[in-house]
Amino acid sequence: MTTIIRVIVVALAVVFTTAVSAQEFQGVATYKTQRKIDIKLDSTQVNTEMHERMMEMMKKQFQKTFLLTFNKEASIYKQEEELDKPNVGMGDGIQIVSIGGGGGSDVLYKNTKENRYAEQVDTYGKIFLVKDDIEKLEWKLESENKYIGEYQCFKATYTKMVEKPRVSFGDEDDETLDKAPEMEERTVTAWYTPQIPVNNGPDNYQGLPGLILEVHDGNLTIICSKIVLNPEDKIEIAEPTKGKEVNQETYEDIMDKKAKEMMERYRPAKGDRNGENISIRIGG
Repeated sequence: MTTIIRVIVVALAVVFTTAVSAQEFQGVATYKTQRKIDIKLDSTQVNTEMHERMMEMMKKQFQKTFLLTFNKEASIYKQEEELDKPNVGMGDGIQIVSIGGGGGSDVLYKNTKENRYAEQVDTYGKIFLVKDDIEKLEWKLESENKYIGEYQCFKATYTKMVEKPRVSFGDEDDETLDKAPEMEERTVTAWYTPQIPVNNGPDNYQGLPGLILEVHDGNLTIICSKIVLNPEDKIEIAEPTKGKEVNQETYEDIMDKKAKEMMERYRPAKGDRNGENISIRIGG
């Protein structure tokens, strides 16, 4: 049954690709993201009320709207413009230092034909241009299917190793901060539609015979809420050029270094117990 489904999926992709080959195919997909936050903290460090406030604040930070502008070969993925959210403290001498996460000005360009990407990232006030090859995801095509709006979607999964969420309190020593992160295996689930014949999707998810409309990656969920195909106004997909050019490995090394610097900066002086600084790093 699974083999038959795969043959049908591929056949549908070919049919729809042929149908649109005579025209310049493009579109805009709107995605909503949210992340379930369930991090356990030591009750001696953070009381129940404070813990709930922290989780709610973090949850709101991950509720965002993105636009994927695409054609058959390339795409731009960018957060929809919104008013900047104020970075406020929580009171009671407690401040959260969150390491990681993209800003509203970040732009991800992917060229699936040339198998490369360029991501313009604003990190701690400095702009980087991360250029590298698109990672090949070892998708397994499943037999399940469902409708998302008017589009029939098929299920696909793959597994990867990810960093466990890390919670650090400001009084931890250097040895604790330098520990290698704990890793765990995670299964990622995606739903894609051959009715839109592009091997692309939101964020860094791609490589399926149809546009990815839904992703479940651990506590992260990305769902497509709207699609406009071949809009009247021609779409321009321009590769970003601004920023210091680095590859992905170099950028991750810079991020790790900056994270340690931030945690050190916000660490209270020894003997100062008036407040706690909490760093929460979401891996994967």
